[in-house]
Amino acid sequence: MRFTSQASSDGVTERFFILDEIPGVLWTPEDSRGARALILIGHGGGRHKTAPGVVTRARRYAAEGFAVVAIDAPDHGERPRTEEFGRIAAALRSGMAAGEDLGALVAGMHAHLAGRAVADWQAVLTAVQRLDQVGAGPVGYCGMSMGCGLGIPLVAAEPRIRAALLGLLGVHGLAEDAARITVPVRFLVQWDDRMVPRDQSLALFDALASAEKTLHANPGGHGEVPSFELEDSLRFFTRHLC
Repeated sequence: MRFTSQASSDGVTERFFILDEIPGVLWTPEDSRGARALILIGHGGGRHKTAPGVVTRARRYAAEGFAVVAIDAPDHGERPRTEEFGRIAAALRSGMAAGEDLGALVAGMHAHLAGRAVADWQAVLTAVQRLDQVGAGPVGYCGMSMGCGLGIPLVAAEPRIRAALLGLLGVHGLAEDAARITVPVRFLVQWDDRMVPRDQSLALFDALASAEKTLHANPGGHGEVPSFELEDSLRFFTRHLC
């Protein structure tokens, strides 16, 4: 892991890094030392590791003592785009313009990315937990929309993750991995989401095998998650990781 820049403000230190070909950011409490809980944040489709919503959430968690990591998903952010991803993205844009049901198209895109994304996250998690500022403490995962689509296979495969905040996605292509998840989950649904049919979101929640899982449904569209959910998620991760 090679750090490329560092800056501190408001009690939080932000470090950009490269691990092999994976660009990422680590946020920690300023001058932190010793093992602490770590939260991985997966960004949405077409976004990147420093999208405004990711940074806001990361800095809020770090201000409360967590270490936080975000990386660019394959074919996103600073990473090169493959021809196959370009074809999938074009088909998705065409489907959106035509008002089609996007469930199968979105599932296809996530399936294309998931294998690499899971391996990337596992490599980054191992590297970050070797740092003095983080250590081998408990781990949580946070991801909405595409962050959920890539996060469910990760949480299903990675035993170091103890709790997950997921949502804004339907069950297409994810039922099998969801059935392997047993850690506590908080799942967000936007009740008026035109991109993700409500019944598909509820089906994904139902598919999760977790004995402790909570559904949070709020009015509004896909990108209209109320701000209080950030504070609620902080309490969720504090309860399960600290």
